[in-house]
Amino acid sequence: MEQLVLDLTNPSMKETALLKLSKERESFPELAPCLWHSFGTMSALLQEIVSIYPMLQPPSLTAHASNRVCNALALLQCVASHGETRTLFLKAHIPLFLYPFLNTASKTRPFEYLRLTSLGVIGALVKVDDPEVISFLLSTEIIPLCLRTMETGSELSKTVATFIVQKILLDNAGLSYICATAERFFAVSAVLSSMVTGLAEQSSVRLLKHIVRCYLRLSDNTRAREALRQCLPDPLRNPQFTACLKDDQTTRRWLAQLLMNVGHPAAAALLATDVTGPTPAV
Repeated sequence: MEQLVLDLTNPSMKETALLKLSKERESFPELAPCLWHSFGTMSALLQEIVSIYPMLQPPSLTAHASNRVCNALALLQCVASHGETRTLFLKAHIPLFLYPFLNTASKTRPFEYLRLTSLGVIGALVKVDDPEVISFLLSTEIIPLCLRTMETGSELSKTVATFIVQKILLDNAGLSYICATAERFFAVSAVLSSMVTGLAEQSSVRLLKHIVRCYLRLSDNTRAREALRQCLPDPLRNPQFTACLKDDQTTRRWLAQLLMNVGHPAAAALLATDVTGPTPAV
């Protein structure tokens, strides 16, 4: 492993080292500290990121260039995931280097792969419930970038982007931030509603689960709960639409609690019999 990490700063060996390390990273538990603390390695990875900026606009990213930078992103995800390096990763503001990738609109496979892998790095940060991570992401305007992907990305990219928004909402500071203004709340709820409409045409239990959890968390806020009484999408009360959740008891219960919170007890009772009343709002 050490030799491969050293090879990242050798231009003639770099591409091979990126490929091998990204494929075998799960086999090296201490890869993240090694990447962070070895001389010149993080700079070499950031160089890979920055080198494709000119290919973003006008869109000219090739499959080869996308694969190469995604190998570098996989190593950054490794650093973002590790307890010893996560805070250092944030303090260096490294996630900001990924934001231009999330701001792209091209639907070609190289761009989709680039966005998905970039979201994976942010997803790795939010998997651990760390208020410092949420504070950083809120201060750097990640939510509009996630909403953009939730509107236009592939199903997998939408799922990861919605998971990130879900994790931000589950943090008290995140919920307060999104519900602080009507503009922010309606920006999020409009995208969630649009996604529900899309799922009526092409079902995805995995994506619906994250959408329901986002709505349920929004309903914990008093003002958001009142707004959701008016703007919660009708399909969420339709047994035909929610039939896809028949084997997912957790999500059925979340949806039942959401419907109970916003004043639809009859629809809630069809999903879960143990949800007997609304939860307290804050």
